[in-house]
Parts: sequence; structure tokens; C-alpha cells
Amino acid sequence: MGTLDGVKVVELAGIGPTPHCCMLLAEMGADVLRVDRAANVGVQKRGFPEKFDPLTRSRSNIAVDWKKPEGLETIKRLCAQADILIEGFRPGVLERAGLSPETLWQINPKLVIGRATGWGQDGPIAMTAGHDINYIALSGVLATIGPPGGAPVPPLMLTGDFGGGSLYLGLGVLAAYIAAQRTGEGQVVDAAMLEGSASLLTFVYGFLASGQWREDRRGSNLLDGGAHFYGVYETKDGGYISIGSIEPQFYAELLENLGLTEADLYPQHDREHWPANAEKLAAIFKTKTRDEWDALLRDTDICFAPVLTMTEAMEHPQNVARGNFVELDGYKQPGPAPRFSKTPSAVRHGSTTAGQHTRAALAGWGFTPDEIAALEEAAAVKQA
Repeated sequence: MGTLDGVKVVELAGIGPTPHCCMLLAEMGADVLRVDRAANVGVQKRGFPEKFDPLTRSRSNIAVDWKKPEGLETIKRLCAQADILIEGFRPGVLERAGLSPETLWQINPKLVIGRATGWGQDGPIAMTAGHDINYIALSGVLATIGPPGGAPVPPLMLTGDFGGGSLYLGLGVLAAYIAAQRTGEGQVVDAAMLEGSASLLTFVYGFLASGQWREDRRGSNLLDGGAHFYGVYETKDGGYISIGSIEPQFYAELLENLGLTEADLYPQHDREHWPANAEKLAAIFKTKTRDEWDALLRDTDICFAPVLTMTEAMEHPQNVARGNFVELDGYKQPGPAPRFSKTPSAVRHGSTTAGQHTRAALAGWGFTPDEIAALEEAAAVKQA
């Protein structure tokens, strides 16, 4: 039993933040039913086997044809039993399909409707297409990341889709679910990746307002690689290490382990001389390999870690000791997070394909064998 045992979630299959969010909810114990499109049965949507899409793991997958009246009624019947509905379509898609919040609340007043979009449900560009890179460009995030004098560097899809999208969506629907248990009324959770990624940058916006963040010189600030004591350095063998010695006691330990004194460098917070200090540290770090620095510094309070590839990360002793990666579908992938002391999360099973569990899952949600057979006969649902 997980933390969310007994919570029922209908997930209208999408990409990016919604499957990631639903994976997390499922592994916390929620009964999540992923409703895929019937047209996706047997299709490799990304050109490679579905087992390599771990975001579909841990919940059942059914295939429904929304364009069939019986298919639409199937979704409504599922929503009538659910606590939470999660979707990630452009604004208006559900309304045009006949699944507006008002329609769904008529059959289930307590239903929480989580809606993930890039720009939000309204506004002048709400209807335009976009991806993570675009949302974080508009929130101010992208401009802060990258080398001085170069172009901004996208931080994969971590800040928009997953940080600003999935996690804010999950937090929002669970908060709304708690409120619905108290008030008897569901509500819409409008989770926009634009706003979520801006929210993640709140701390840095404070730096900007205080005059401590220079927008005209990327790579010259405390947290963007400008500070010699908070950054990445190349090692003798072409590897990299990370240093985060912000606090004075950590900085003092850094200098001690490098054989330096404060007199050997300009003062720690003398911003104009950060580049000169960084040159000295860079020369020192080039004298040993990444693993040699790891052996020397890993047990200190310098705030140090070697920069690992994903393959290396899976084998690091800390990750191995905590069991942070699990073996599923023939390869290692990150396991559930966060951890609970009394109701631990768990990966229920590996990745799924469209319609893989249609009959069994519908039966589990109260459909009789005859009803399921009728839906299949009408091509409203499809079993893979």
C-alpha cells in the first residue's frame, strides 16, 4: 500500500509533464488508468519499442476511440468514479470533445481536473504550439543558463516539462484533492509550464531585484558558473568535477585541501576578480584526474562531486547503496522518489503499450464482460 492508496486517477494519454506526473502518482499508490487512443494500438509512436518509454510504467493502459459515442461515454463513466482527471491538451480540446469541466462535474462534483499546458489556459498565445525550450525562454529561465559570450543552453527538458510542469501539476492536483474531500467540490488545476518554470526561478528573481544578478553578463553570477567557488572544472584526464563551496567554512576547507591560503587569492566575494581566482583553481584541478580528485575530496565538506555520465551515475556507491536505480524492461532507470517511511512508493511494473490492459482494466473499474464486449464490437475500445 502506498501513500495514495485508494485515490483513483484517469490519465488522458499525452507527452511530457502528464505521463511523468502520473508515473509518480501511480508509484505513490494511486490507481492510475492511462487512457490512450485506439489509433495508437500497435504503433511505435517514437520509432522505437515502447519499453524504452519508462514514463508509461506502473499503471494500466487502455485504448479508447473518443470519436465513437460509446468511447466518449466510457471516458465519462471512468471520470464518474475518479478522484482526479489529468490531461495535457491545448485549451479547448476537452470542451470540443464533450468533456468540459462543467459536464464532468455534473456526473462527479468532487472531480479534480488537472490541466497541463505550456502557456496556460488563456492569454494571447495560449493556443499556439510550444515545447519546453519555448516555455523556459519566456519565463526567463533559459537566458540565465549558458557560457559567457555564447548562446543560452537548454537544460534538457527538466525545467519546463518536468520541474515546472509535472511537479507543479502533481502538487496542484493533490492539494485540490484534499480540498475536495473537505468541501465536496472539485476544481480545475491550471498547471502551465511557463508559470511553473518561472516559479522555480523565484530565488534568482530575488537576486535580480537586489542588484546581485547581472543579466548583461551570463556566467558572471554566483550560481551560473561565474563564481570560482561554485562551478565546474576540467581535470587532467578530460573529466570534470563540481565545486559548491559557498559558505565560508566550506570555502576554507576547499582552500586547505588545495594547498592554498586566503592570501593566495583575491577575497572570496570580490566579483571583479572571480575570473582571476578561477584561473588559479583551474590550473590546480588540471594536475589530477577526476577520480584522483574524487578520492581526495569526496569525504570533505567542500561541497564536491565528480561530474558523472548517466551510465556512471547508476554505479556510484551512493546510488547503489540507496537503490536509486531499478532494473526494468532489461535496463536500469531511476526508481521512485521521494521516499516515505511508512507507505513506501514502488514501481508496479514496467512500461506499457496502448491498449495493453483494456479488458482487465475496464473490468477492474466496474465494466461487465458484456459491456466490454459491446464496446469492442463498436470499436469504441481496443485491446492490444
